[in-house]
Amino acid sequence: MPTPDAVCILVPTYNEAETIADVVSDYRDEGFANVLVIDGNSTDGTRELAEDAGAHVVVQSGTGKGQAVREAIEDHVTAEYVLMLDGDGTYEATDAAKMLDPLTEGYDHVIGDRFADMRPGAMTRLNRVGNRIINRAFAFIHGQDFRDILSGYRAFTRESFLDMTLTSDGFGIETEMAVECAKRGIKTTVVPTTYYPRPDGSDTNLDPIRDGGIIFLELYRRAKTNNPLFYFGSVGFASTATGVGLALYVAYEWVVRSVSHEVIAVVSMAGILFGVQLLMFGVLSDLILSLHREQMKRIEELE
Repeated sequence: MPTPDAVCILVPTYNEAETIADVVSDYRDEGFANVLVIDGNSTDGTRELAEDAGAHVVVQSGTGKGQAVREAIEDHVTAEYVLMLDGDGTYEATDAAKMLDPLTEGYDHVIGDRFADMRPGAMTRLNRVGNRIINRAFAFIHGQDFRDILSGYRAFTRESFLDMTLTSDGFGIETEMAVECAKRGIKTTVVPTTYYPRPDGSDTNLDPIRDGGIIFLELYRRAKTNNPLFYFGSVGFASTATGVGLALYVAYEWVVRSVSHEVIAVVSMAGILFGVQLLMFGVLSDLILSLHREQMKRIEELE
């Protein structure tokens, strides 16, 4: 494990007064003196409680977890290693060592797998199913199985974080980080962690439907530069299939009922042509991406 003075414990918060003091104290008890709480203008005394517990507190200039994390690491973190976690008391401070150990073994990014030891009541059935679907979709689209891409428990080198291109301001930050790890070949591993229910009186800031939709859109949008064949091919396939379906309907109506549907036929042909063009574009984009990756690998080998 890196020495504690080389690690910054980063805790983005918003209205976590019920838990933040215990969270800060737990990590300080584990020997981590550098605890940075970046707060999204809480109104329940979160900042004061964090400071009293020994944390350095910064108020973020914008809004959202993603913006808070980027601002904290770019402007306030100077340590070589970062251990990021939520301030809701759901993660175990004693897991810090096994989260950080891989960083001294050549890994640049570590994801804590909440499903390895999820305590009863820690996640609703809806959220559990949604997480499973999102993880399967990520593995299919981006070709890496990180088991729990939505985990807020992350350990990484500051340098690897700064190499990422991150734009999400909200809870999509974890998804973006996972995609960037897969896209850039950042050496990533997953370790089992314990995940607890939120304590009574601590309310979640997540909306399963809204934030789930944002995460799915982020997965698809990021496929544009990491898996263009899927990005363009999925739309192309849908357009082609729709066009073929309409064409079969027009043919059936013409043969069986002698009824012509000229407008539908034109729409059918347009859908097929558009879909085939997208499929071809996806194949070409995938080829260009493969060549680009090969060239970048050769450049890295020469360096």
